[in-house]
Amino acid sequence: MTKSKFVICTRNTGYEVSLELRKLYLVIPDSGANSHGQIRVVDESGEDYLYPSSFFVPIDLPASVAKLFAHAA
Repeated sequence: MTKSKFVICTRNTGYEVSLELRKLYLVIPDSGANSHGQIRVVDESGEDYLYPSSFFVPIDLPASVAKLFAHAA
């Protein structure tokens, strides 16, 4: 199983309905998005979409906490 990656939203300009500031989001691996400066996250709709990478800051969580968040998403 691949280690889950999480980010915190620090900017949501233009996406105020889809992204909440200071909220933790699950990252969906997408190498194509990364090469274009974007990141794929599961947003407030419950679906995964692309957003600018600059809107997020990566965060390391203890494995037990990451597992809980990954299952909730």
